[in-house]
Amino acid sequence: MPWLVLGIAAVGAIAAYDNWKTIRPMFGKAPAAVIREAAEAKLQAPKEAPKQVAVAAPAAKPRQTNDPVPPAAIPSAPVPTAKIVPASISPVAPSSSETAKAAFGYCGQGEHFNCVGDAGTFWYKGEKIVIADMVSPDVDRARCEDERKIAFAAKSRLLALLNAGPFNMNAAGKVDDRGAPRVISRDGRSFGTRLINEGLARKPGSASGSWCA
Repeated sequence: MPWLVLGIAAVGAIAAYDNWKTIRPMFGKAPAAVIREAAEAKLQAPKEAPKQVAVAAPAAKPRQTNDPVPPAAIPSAPVPTAKIVPASISPVAPSSSETAKAAFGYCGQGEHFNCVGDAGTFWYKGEKIVIADMVSPDVDRARCEDERKIAFAAKSRLLALLNAGPFNMNAAGKVDDRGAPRVISRDGRSFGTRLINEGLARKPGSASGSWCA
């Protein structure tokens, strides 16, 4: 092994001696000069322009059939204007009306409920009703026999009309000590008008003479 190393060194020395003229200039230059020449060469070399890379805009993604569709803008609904009703105007209350039906009889000495007192007065469910669109004589106050007969006939006729079926009672004034004034009718025909046409009653305030002959 030592002889091999010596052989290699000898061969190297011989090669260096043969090429001494080529190798010598390399050892003559200072390291600083070598570094300076390399820097000047780098500065004299043309600089390459920086490459411009174009950035492509992202392509729009095609909408799939199952993609949700954004909701359209909903226009705002107009606000309704409140209707102002003048304070001085008040609704008119409808006239009081009632449909009645009952089995009537003649009033006696006991409590009056559904009964006829005379041709112009009867009680319905305990309330005294006065027929407002007619006047007729009272049996108990008749001044003669003819007036008593008319009063009894009118009383019987009113009882028959009340028991014939449902009838309407429309208010015709304020309730007072005499009773509740009502216009009694059926199918639009007033009971008072019927008794007047049959000669069993007269219109209120008429100037006709006495019931007596």
